[in-house]
This record gives sequence, structure tokens and C-alpha cells, in this order.
Amino acid sequence: MARHLREELLDRAHAGTLTVRNDPQASPTAFPFKVARLPGTVSEPEVARGRRRVCDLGFLRTPVRSERGLVYRCAAEPVTAYVRKGGNAADAHGRQCLCNGLLATIGLAQRRPGGRVEPPLVTIGKDLSFLPRLSPDASPYTAADVVAWLAGGLGTTGVTPPV
Repeated sequence: MARHLREELLDRAHAGTLTVRNDPQASPTAFPFKVARLPGTVSEPEVARGRRRVCDLGFLRTPVRSERGLVYRCAAEPVTAYVRKGGNAADAHGRQCLCNGLLATIGLAQRRPGGRVEPPLVTIGKDLSFLPRLSPDASPYTAADVVAWLAGGLGTTGVTPPV
């Protein structure tokens, strides 16, 4: 996760102000995701509305047969394209591009014409009770710290994992 997002998430989690909501519409696959509400991300309605719908990475496209042959569609692509490929416009309502959003979350946001940058989409579970034990002072931790903590050893944070 990009450092500024991770720091904002940790600060809010430790302050008790982090909101995570279950969004049954965010994923173009119709799988519900838990989305963290953070400034500058698509969790903010104005950011989501300001993002031009595009499906240019296509990791979650679904192959479907049409009169044109085999086509690939994604409920997060432009609605007219989705419908042209046999999709139902109602199924595209509220869908977010997870491909671009998650890449932006790790700091690999695509740059668009006119200086626009793809906004991040931060997904995380609702149970954050482990954070005070893993990072008592809201300091950064690494994936290696988490693995060591889960495995029962001490990570570089020096925090003892649950028994």
C-alpha cells in the first residue's frame, strides 16, 4: 500500500475514526468488498463520480458470446460499452474499477490525459483489533512483521503475536 494511504489508515484506525463499509456494488464481479473511507479515494462519492469509467487493464473482464463472437465485458467499463456487449445497465450501477483502483492503492496509479491520475480504492477487513498489538504506536510495519507475528514469532516491531 502506498505510504500516504497506509499512514492515513493507521492514524485513523488508532484514533478510532476509520470507517470501513461493506460495499456490495463496488466490485464489477458482484463480490462484496469492504472499502475503507479515506480522503482522495473512490470511497468518497465526489471522487468516484469524477473518475471517467474505463476498463483498460481488464483483469476482471468476463468472456461472453455475442452475435459478434466472443467478447469481454466488465461492469465497471463505460455503461454503453457494457450494454453493447449484452450486459444489463442496472448491473453496472455503482461498480468501481478494482484493477485501476487497487493498482493506485499500491502506488502504481495510471496517469491519464489532462493530468488526471487514477484514484485509489482501499479494501480492508472490518476487524482491526490486531493493530494495537501489531503496531501499538501506529508506526509502520512490514509484510515480514505481519508474517512473523502470525507465525508466532517476533517481528521487527518487537510485538508479541496472539497465542
